[in-house]
Amino acid sequence: MEQNLSNEVDIRREKISKLLEMGEIPYKAKFERTCTIKEAREKVGQRVKIAGRIIFKRVMGKFGFIQIRDIDAKIQVSVGRNELSEEDYDFYKKMIDIADFVGVEGEVYLTQTGEVTVKCEKITLLSKTLRPLPEKFHGLTDTETKYRQRYLDLIMNEETRKVMLTRSKIVSFLRRYLEDNGFIEVETPVLQTSVSGASAKPFYTHHNALDLECNLRIATETWLKQCIGAGFDRVFELGKDFRNEGMDTTHLQEFTQVEWYASYWDFEDNIKFFTNMITKLLNECIGTTKICYQGQEIDFAGQWPRVNYVEKMQEILGFDFLDETDVDSFKKKVVERGLFGYAELEECKTIRTLIDYIYKRKIRAEIVNPTILYNYPAVLIPLARRNDKDNRIIDVFQIVAGGAELVKAYSELVDPTLQRKNLEQQLVEKAQGDDETMDVDEDFLLAMEHGMPPISGLGFGIDRFVMFLFDLPNIRDTILFPMMK
Repeated sequence: MEQNLSNEVDIRREKISKLLEMGEIPYKAKFERTCTIKEAREKVGQRVKIAGRIIFKRVMGKFGFIQIRDIDAKIQVSVGRNELSEEDYDFYKKMIDIADFVGVEGEVYLTQTGEVTVKCEKITLLSKTLRPLPEKFHGLTDTETKYRQRYLDLIMNEETRKVMLTRSKIVSFLRRYLEDNGFIEVETPVLQTSVSGASAKPFYTHHNALDLECNLRIATETWLKQCIGAGFDRVFELGKDFRNEGMDTTHLQEFTQVEWYASYWDFEDNIKFFTNMITKLLNECIGTTKICYQGQEIDFAGQWPRVNYVEKMQEILGFDFLDETDVDSFKKKVVERGLFGYAELEECKTIRTLIDYIYKRKIRAEIVNPTILYNYPAVLIPLARRNDKDNRIIDVFQIVAGGAELVKAYSELVDPTLQRKNLEQQLVEKAQGDDETMDVDEDFLLAMEHGMPPISGLGFGIDRFVMFLFDLPNIRDTILFPMMK
């Protein structure tokens, strides 16, 4: 295979040399198109000038066909001696190969089988390709090659093109929808000096000019809430966050998330806003509210059921877990009830991580259709507002479907005294061995002390949502250029 590829590259290099000898420029500066390939398909009976990459070529004596494509569409082109001079046709046959970029001029017509085709009256070599494409009928199936050479994956695989184009539509929709509803997009620092905004392990780096140890942000939350405190009514940021955690099929260390925050909202307002938004997003971006995930049809239309997190956990555990303060005692009760063994719970160093472990395996994993989980234990999220009726509970909700968490949101904590206490508790948990805790962010606390209105915020991960929509086996299938070792 390597020998064949080497021979093919040598042949194409020789063609480039011959082109130069002929006075032909193998890499043109530009080409004046009259339309895209997708637009040309709607112009039967009209003359067009289009351009794209050749993905198929068949020469049958003095007549043949090629197919050219771009990211959106492909089109057939008929090439024959009746339209081209003998010299031009000979050039096309001998010097233009599959994978080359060409410009084509001619009239669009329908073949006897109804295939939209351009009758080529002129073909221009725009860019000569050194390497051939993967073999057409087998496509590109090697996973590592797909990730390392995503451009080949996009050229060869329709499903990959569909995923990436839909992802772009989703990002565009989110920005437009938020702006149409009074949200302003802002930019906050990626380089930070405090780990804050979520429970996660950060990436660290060094700022040479300031001689500062920094971390890449794990979330945009604390900065966006400072914007609300400064007077912005509604803000959002759509960008990259970074969490230095283990790699698996559902987690990326560099991932895309949109977070938004609204003054004077509580989490119930965010439930209404998100549920309305997601049905519109699905209808606009994929044309339906129904998706197939893990062999099951999931429909996002209609009213979604609600599950009280605390009540469901108490039902599973058989006792009121909210007053548990000792992780070892808590583990003992869990094991005695036959829910898990000690070995399974070994990595749970704190009450927070133990509760989360149980939830993910006993509640989240069982949920298929879109479900609103609400009323979370206060120990789970130090940035969320305590419930007015029971301060052991926070006003939080998550949307879960197909056993996956799609979104998390809550009424924000704006009490600076309680916020400091919660962040100081994070230091205690860090000392207990939990490396996914936040720092005591003094700049954020100072902003809170200057006052913030009631706020509700929401975080929505784009990569996992796209993975969910297309039932993809790996979250790296949702991004153009994943990190590879």
